[in-house]
Amino acid sequence: MNNMQRYRLTCTLSFGDIYGQIIVWLIVIFVSLAAAMAMMGASRPVYALATVGLILVLSLPFLLFAFVTTLLNHIEITEVDSVKETRSNPTPSVPRQTAQA
Repeated sequence: MNNMQRYRLTCTLSFGDIYGQIIVWLIVIFVSLAAAMAMMGASRPVYALATVGLILVLSLPFLLFAFVTTLLNHIEITEVDSVKETRSNPTPSVPRQTAQA
């Protein structure tokens, strides 16, 4: 039990890391909506709604998987050295009293 180490978790994820995934998913949504509008014009409204629903249901798990794996790839675990931590965080000194007039 004396060998317990301290670790620091840092997340380095930025919006630029997931920006491409969002753009691709928006393209998929707009293409499915365009296909639905084309089917609506062909007097097949049930097929149009089913197409949009199917594409949403099938693409959402892939989007979620992409987000989660990207997030997990940007989590860093670093060991905190207790000697360096005490040097960087010195103990507070005794508060000084100022002269009052």
